[in-house]
Amino acid sequence: MKLQIENSQNKIKIDKRKIRNTVLKVLKTLDCPDKEISLSFVDDEYIKQLNKQYLGKDQATNVLSFSLQEGEYGDINPQILGDIIVSVETAQRDALYGKLNIAQEIDFLIIHGILHLLGYNHENTTKKEATKMRQKEKELFNKINCCNKAFI
Repeated sequence: MKLQIENSQNKIKIDKRKIRNTVLKVLKTLDCPDKEISLSFVDDEYIKQLNKQYLGKDQATNVLSFSLQEGEYGDINPQILGDIIVSVETAQRDALYGKLNIAQEIDFLIIHGILHLLGYNHENTTKKEATKMRQKEKELFNKINCCNKAFI
């Protein structure tokens, strides 16, 4: 696994070793441990700009995924899955709302982002496909956070 981690925010401390372990566990569980991912941690202002530019939504969001496996040139380098961008500010708010700690919320967002990179979808799709993604998120989260039953 190749993983590039960029932390361009200063709101919370990012434990790169823990993040790397989470990504590796998720990719191994999904049977693709040799894939490459870029992971960036940003603030709300930056993710809002990206969300507006690429999705036409003028608001901050918790995570964005940009797959390099899709589209006309998606097969050029099958080892590179794509980029995941996480807003730590939104993650912090979501963690409080979901009764998780920030590390668990970031794990969940990484899982969510990786699933998007692998073609899972929950928006603009069938209820069956959305449910499939939610179930996979829960399965992976519970495997990585085995002592936390928040999603069971």
